[in-house]
Amino acid sequence: MAEPGHVPVLLDPTVEALSIRADGIYVDCTFGRGGHSAAILARLGGQGRLMAMDRDPQAVQAGRQWAPGLGDARFSIDQSRFSALGEVVAAHGHDRVDGVLFDLGVSSPQIDEAARGFSFRADGPLDMRMDPTSGQSARQWLLTASEEQISQVVRDYGEERFAFPIAKAIAARCRHAGADALQTTGELATLVAGVVRSRRKKPEVGKDPATRTFQALRIFINQELEELQDGLIAALACLRPGGRLAVISFHSLEDRIVKQFIARESGRDAPRDPIRGGIAAGVRIRLRPVARVLPDEGERSANPRARSAVLRVAERLADSEAAR
Repeated sequence: MAEPGHVPVLLDPTVEALSIRADGIYVDCTFGRGGHSAAILARLGGQGRLMAMDRDPQAVQAGRQWAPGLGDARFSIDQSRFSALGEVVAAHGHDRVDGVLFDLGVSSPQIDEAARGFSFRADGPLDMRMDPTSGQSARQWLLTASEEQISQVVRDYGEERFAFPIAKAIAARCRHAGADALQTTGELATLVAGVVRSRRKKPEVGKDPATRTFQALRIFINQELEELQDGLIAALACLRPGGRLAVISFHSLEDRIVKQFIARESGRDAPRDPIRGGIAAGVRIRLRPVARVLPDEGERSANPRARSAVLRVAERLADSEAAR
């Protein structure tokens, strides 16, 4: 079973959407603490396979000690980014799979552990890396970034209307405090909240003023949007005909990428034949949209994180269907 008390958002609709075959091969690209993986394994027979992935070494360590997977030849887990999906599948001796799942964003364990630096509600080191052994932390980047760079990141990835004054305040703190600046998440959250509250006429109900800035920095530091784009391409390349792609998004930028990818690969925006009106000859259609699912009221009430969730599902077409 998954980590006690942790139930992934849209668990049942996601597993149903994958249309799992007992002898199928599936990839859970965001193992987290195994919620989706446990549900998938429960539906697999002896010939089925589940390859789990996560870029967070703590999640991978948890997966290697995960009770449902211990000694189960059907299950494997690798530390990997989305962009390496094809390499992981090949390394396990497969070229095509029956389903790929992405559960995007930050996981509950990452938020709950203050030392990871994702949360503005619990004070900890300002890190935010999903893989703490690789790349710059959020603090390291902020100490060297220009005011213009910070403003662009907060605006583009956080859709924060006060990006410029926030960036100005962060840059000023770094200049004045030098190497001692922005030691913790609490320091950054307080600084950002002060800027936002001084400019917003009315407080935004139910949302911390630092939410968008923290979200923007996390997405930027982890290259989440770039990894998502590469992961979708890799998933399409390894899905066999009839295989399902399921993606859970929690942010409008993520969902927009998924929506546009499915639309593009299903021919929604393809050129049209001027006479027949259908898709023009020679256009390659590789996906069929299956569903867009939102959490019901019960799930939204039980889990606040579910409020912004969107599940999009598409099916890989056979090559004979895909060529138009």
